[in-house]
Amino acid sequence: MSQRITIDPITRIEGHLRIDVEVDAGHVRKSWSSGQMWRGIETILKGRDPRDAWMFAQRICGVCTTVHAITSVRAVEDALNLEIPLNAQYIRNLLLISHALHDHIVHFYHLSALDWVDVTKALQADPKKTAQLAESLSPWPNNSAREMAAVKDRVAGLVKSGQLGIFTNGYWGHPAMKLAPEVNLLAVAHYLQALEYQRQANKIVATLGGKTPNIQNLAVGGVANAINLDNQSALNMEKLYNIKQLFDQVRGFIQQVYLPDVIAIGAMYPDWLGYGAGVTNYMAVPDLPLDGKATKFDLPGGTIMGGDLATMRPIHGWKDDYFRQNVEESVAHAWYKGDWQKHPWKEDMPDPDYTDFQAEGKYSWVKAPRFQGKPMQVGPLAQMLVGYAQGHPQIRSYVDGALSQAGSIAGVKLTPAVLHSTLGRHLARAVRAAYLSDIADKHWHLLVDNIGKGDTAVCNEPVFPKGEVSGVGMHEAPRGALSHWVVIDGGEIANYQAVVPSTWNAGPRDAAGQIGPYEASLVGNPVADPEQPLEVLRTIHSFDPCLACAIHTQDVEGKEVAVANVNVFSPVAYAACKTDVCA
Repeated sequence: MSQRITIDPITRIEGHLRIDVEVDAGHVRKSWSSGQMWRGIETILKGRDPRDAWMFAQRICGVCTTVHAITSVRAVEDALNLEIPLNAQYIRNLLLISHALHDHIVHFYHLSALDWVDVTKALQADPKKTAQLAESLSPWPNNSAREMAAVKDRVAGLVKSGQLGIFTNGYWGHPAMKLAPEVNLLAVAHYLQALEYQRQANKIVATLGGKTPNIQNLAVGGVANAINLDNQSALNMEKLYNIKQLFDQVRGFIQQVYLPDVIAIGAMYPDWLGYGAGVTNYMAVPDLPLDGKATKFDLPGGTIMGGDLATMRPIHGWKDDYFRQNVEESVAHAWYKGDWQKHPWKEDMPDPDYTDFQAEGKYSWVKAPRFQGKPMQVGPLAQMLVGYAQGHPQIRSYVDGALSQAGSIAGVKLTPAVLHSTLGRHLARAVRAAYLSDIADKHWHLLVDNIGKGDTAVCNEPVFPKGEVSGVGMHEAPRGALSHWVVIDGGEIANYQAVVPSTWNAGPRDAAGQIGPYEASLVGNPVADPEQPLEVLRTIHSFDPCLACAIHTQDVEGKEVAVANVNVFSPVAYAACKTDVCA
């Protein structure tokens, strides 16, 4: 007999997500993904000066402020065919890389690792054996027996106090938790160390962006970072070398801790390489441009259909009509009036039409984006698969190396086919972080070398033509393909739409009944204990959901809407959610 499970809200994410599943014979048979807030930022932007749009757009989310800000200015620049100075391009790239590194570290350790790691079992671990295990995985210097013993003592102190804090309400002792005590202790130690290294990455964002969240250094046409090597208030070599030092520290943690941890933990859950694939149509957009006109990129873009790497079709650049003309959004099962499916430039400002949750009708504030009429999975997995299919040398090297190491630990031969899974998304994100940590050094040198040539230009003035122009800004954000679509008429915003990664992944069914990536990924998943649906959380968390990006609103009177004691809520996510967007 089937059983209906509702998890509302899903915690350890940004925003409010509800997941419903029907479980029969221990496996998910049907699922629904429901965004529980409405975002009105597009409505707020209508009629405003396009040069101001990024300041509003970055408040779509309390965590992903940087990515929305940059994508917004790119949309306006695209509409104006405005080239930006090389320095501005490189500074933006360094901002985006540092934000992504921060995001990826936080996601694995503080938002999803506790789905796999049993903190309470760390008390049974031998610190010396834990240190030996750690040394077999990497040369990271902070894996000593003394360090592990100290972490074990901290966990014991928490348990003895009866106040587990951030570890309260975890599914400890769940039958799906299978790691040895030493692995659990090692993971908890790295959980705590990760708090410091995500902070280092965020320092770079704050240094270049002026503050974080909600950076202040952008402008349509470039950036507002004055470059003057003789001025302590401007961007000078002292600040640039400080940025490089921070990147080097973060790179060490990612390559010697984060990536090895994901490989090892993934290899110890080999059955999860067969769960969570869902939609295997993938899309990524090119990013990290190497010239002012954005014709060459360090991150590849393209699409893959049906999980077949041979179908890979590249998205060559931001002007490529293959992407620009094939994106639409459906509201057939979303809480907006009508059942239309339209291109973002052709959308009207959606009129909200709440009907309560209707499994066969409308059940989410999230629209359902489609590419050539098909649902697409976006995110690090999409980009790494696209890069792999294109023969990108560094991506291929990282992917093959990670699969080889995981296979060695698991005692099996692994191919890229296993990446179509819950654990595949985690591995792809760790591989992407390792690659980004490499090219951060490249883009730092590109900036410094260009300044060394005497070039200090950072911004080109925008000129708005009479009449109507349209543009799209793209960015391969930490959660995947992000695009902002703007129509400008007479120097004012006539229409603005943000089609974000969590809209692609969290979207509901469309008019044809096609389910979205979250929903599809849950079908077939095991659920050992319906009262503790840990397996559902594992797969949903592997996407790194950000529902504040997909949809957005707030109770203007500050009233509490719901309380759900489902799982531990990360201090990082909680702190992020207490911003002006979510408070």
